[in-house]
Amino acid sequence: MRIGFSVPQFGPFADPGHTARMCAALEALGCHSLWVADRLLAPLTPPEGYPGGAMPARYGTHLDPLLTLGVAASATGRVRLGSSTLNALWQPPLVLARSLTTLDLISRGRLDVGIGLGWMREEYEAAGVPWQGRGARLEETLDVLEAVWRSGTVTHTGPLWTIPPSTVLPQPLQSPRPPLLLGGFTPVALERVGRRADGWLAASMPLPYFDGLWAVARASAERAGRDPDALRRVFRVNAHVTRGEAAPAETHHRGTVRQLCDHLRTMCRADTDEVLVDLQLTTDSSEEYLDLAAEFMAELAGGRPWRRYTEPSAGGREARASRAAASQWGDSQAAATRRASR
Repeated sequence: MRIGFSVPQFGPFADPGHTARMCAALEALGCHSLWVADRLLAPLTPPEGYPGGAMPARYGTHLDPLLTLGVAASATGRVRLGSSTLNALWQPPLVLARSLTTLDLISRGRLDVGIGLGWMREEYEAAGVPWQGRGARLEETLDVLEAVWRSGTVTHTGPLWTIPPSTVLPQPLQSPRPPLLLGGFTPVALERVGRRADGWLAASMPLPYFDGLWAVARASAERAGRDPDALRRVFRVNAHVTRGEAAPAETHHRGTVRQLCDHLRTMCRADTDEVLVDLQLTTDSSEEYLDLAAEFMAELAGGRPWRRYTEPSAGGREARASRAAASQWGDSQAAATRRASR
């Protein structure tokens, strides 16, 4: 299991100097990766479909994800650096490719490109990007990124963008390109992961719901002639750490450090699986953040055995709780993404 943390960039952590120092300290803890997130605004009226209810106020204070990755790259020398998740459609893909290539060079080949559609209509409106047709826009964005990152002459003709035969250099340091991970929690999104990506930006979630989504990605990869076992998975948890134990149905996102880690261990079934622990919503200072990160590192890397997931008996209390949690989590994610289009 690989262990990653969020790059401090929201709320009280939105200070580049603190971000640089904290990234260096997180690398010193021995983690594998650091990840930025992407938020453009926080509406004063709660946006429709936010998972879990009201949107945290601290999302209204944020650092730009790509510039923050540059800060993290300069402050570290070993950890992988990624985005979970970069909303890819708010800028032209050729401009995005240039920024990502530059970050791969700045980080000396440590970049993981994690992109998705986002879910908030208000951000699309503010960015001047159409909400409808997001899936098709993402597909062509991926086409442009692939065209730019292939060696040789760059050219692209599509419904949204045209690139005449051109030279677009330099190339990324990683070959043939930086690893590409896609987010999303609908069957359409997982089909795209299996068909086009190197892996899935997932989340800590009730296991029955996860198993159903992952089966879609695997089947899609097989249909595309790709190896489904080669797909990576990064399980993000926006951890709500509690002093006392939470109910078993909540431990995919809420509970003690041990409860949260126990759930993450059941999800990580391959050596290449990775957890991404975001502590920005449960801590208020750099000291508190780093202390809690050290607890997660000790718990996840401390040698406690992985618990392989086995389906509870159909009529038992654990089975009923598991099904209820999966249904509730799935309903909340569907509310946020139900308008997603191909």
